[in-house]
Amino acid sequence: MATIKVKQVKSKIKTPAVQKRTLEALGLRKINAVVEHEATPSILGMVNKVKHLVEVVE
Repeated sequence: MATIKVKQVKSKIKTPAVQKRTLEALGLRKINAVVEHEATPSILGMVNKVKHLVEVVE
């Protein structure tokens, strides 16, 4: 599978609790943090849920 890098670019302050949990599940805890994941449908769905807070590098 292909891997993607996900970088948090905006703060999670004042976001709903669901989006905060999604960022934590992705492993993003601070702004400018970068994590690498396999491009599975579940990961892509999580990234899509918080697409306004993160940036994806293929």
